[in-house]
Amino acid sequence: MFENLANKFEEVFSSLKKAPSLDEKQVDEGLRGIRQALLEGDVSLDVAKQFIENVKPKVLGQEIIRSTSPGQMVVKIVYDELVKLLGEKNEDINLNAVPPVPMMLVGLQGSGKTTTTAKLAKFLEKNKKKKIMMVSLDVYRPAAQEQLKSLGDQNNILTLPIIEGQLPVDICRRAISAANLNGAEIILFDTAGRTQIDLQMMSEIKQIENIIKPAETFLVADSLTGQVAAEVAKEFKNTVNLSGIILTRADGDARGGAAVSMKYVSNVPIKFLGIGEKIDNLEVFHPDRIANRILGMGDIVSLVEKASQDLSEENLKKTEENLKKGQFSLEDYLSQLRQMKKMGGIEGVMSFLPGVSKIKSQMENSGIDEKIITENEAVILSMTKKERENPKIIDGSRKKRIANGSGTNIATINKLLKQFKMMSEMMKKMSKGNMKGMADKGIPPELFNQLK
Repeated sequence: MFENLANKFEEVFSSLKKAPSLDEKQVDEGLRGIRQALLEGDVSLDVAKQFIENVKPKVLGQEIIRSTSPGQMVVKIVYDELVKLLGEKNEDINLNAVPPVPMMLVGLQGSGKTTTTAKLAKFLEKNKKKKIMMVSLDVYRPAAQEQLKSLGDQNNILTLPIIEGQLPVDICRRAISAANLNGAEIILFDTAGRTQIDLQMMSEIKQIENIIKPAETFLVADSLTGQVAAEVAKEFKNTVNLSGIILTRADGDARGGAAVSMKYVSNVPIKFLGIGEKIDNLEVFHPDRIANRILGMGDIVSLVEKASQDLSEENLKKTEENLKKGQFSLEDYLSQLRQMKKMGGIEGVMSFLPGVSKIKSQMENSGIDEKIITENEAVILSMTKKERENPKIIDGSRKKRIANGSGTNIATINKLLKQFKMMSEMMKKMSKGNMKGMADKGIPPELFNQLK
């Protein structure tokens, strides 16, 4: 989502970082580039203008002039201002109410409210250990209530039974009684959307708000709509007591401007990002981490968290012990490949790393694509347990058997074994703490040569 912005900022900063000192003319050129990057990234004109106004006096201040690395100081000032614009800190979900705690999801039709309701329910069950009941108030869109029920059934989440012809306000009252009977601690109300904001929709949402008195009211907005999303946030904020924003399709080809503009325009924190279609594809929004990603600094903390979500504690311990001993088997490599697939493949992982545009250009120049993961997985699965533990025993006849079993060829087996050898050496360095500075260099060129 933030790739477009990150690439633009990287272009601007690369020239500033090279300069041994900065004069006012260079600063003005840099700020003009930053403003252009924001506008091209779908940040609204007012927000971009205010951002530059906040940054300029700090960049022209005495601290920059005296600094030994003025370019780095500019990056730091822009980073601090960007964090401030995005919300400074992560705002936790409000559970400070008597159970069942009501929460309402609002937004335009097609923004992903119903799917997000189920994702949020799963998140609260998994991370807050709460029993959730989902309620559909969308009596207008065909099969909207059935869609929520289906998501509940598929993911073992309680949903309020559907009664045909019942009005939203009556469903609200029935839901509160049912939640008390079922022991649900949180009720998520999925409200009806419209193709555009209209008085009838806003009036109904206000009526629902008065009945359920939600502890949280989330606006679900599609990040692909860019500047429109910020205006939608403003309209909803004027009608209901909006407490948080959930940006959907953050994994899509969005320019990132919606995230930058929405907090400023609505003065409401972004609390979550929808990053995929699966039920667990909901990510907590951390302004500082997002600022890092926008400025091309990567987001290693989120990458580690993401990686650990699908790994059992036992597997994590085993991997950690192996790394400490400097051991790394093809079983470990297979586990990493599968983890990478879950995290969105090579591109998904790269998006969290520093200097992402440099790494992506390396990938493109080397002709690397996602099928390498699937191919390597097939090769390892065609090996015996002994071969995975000790690849040195894989001779010519074994390679032929593995190639036949995986539907590949001996050249592919040789490439994998070379990749594995390099990965083993990298892991040994990591276990000894010798990885400092590797992120700045991107991925070693020799590893790309082996992947080709």
